[in-house]
Amino acid sequence: MTMDDASMVGLMGRVTGTVGPGLVGEVMVRVRGGAEHFLAYPASPQDRIERGTVVMVVEYLPPRTVYVSAAYDG
Repeated sequence: MTMDDASMVGLMGRVTGTVGPGLVGEVMVRVRGGAEHFLAYPASPQDRIERGTVVMVVEYLPPRTVYVSAAYDG
């Protein structure tokens, strides 16, 4: 079973490795009945998203890369 772009976009996850300019971050996303790690980049190139932040997937690049933004202002 494979994930398509539409099924990944909008999913929530949590940053497990800081996401930001010049960094390849990591997020854990609940998908396919479990939780999986994905390489992550910020949706806005200047954003820095710290470990522990809840994020939303805004773009998915198969097989393991996502672009994310913080799910809540804060």
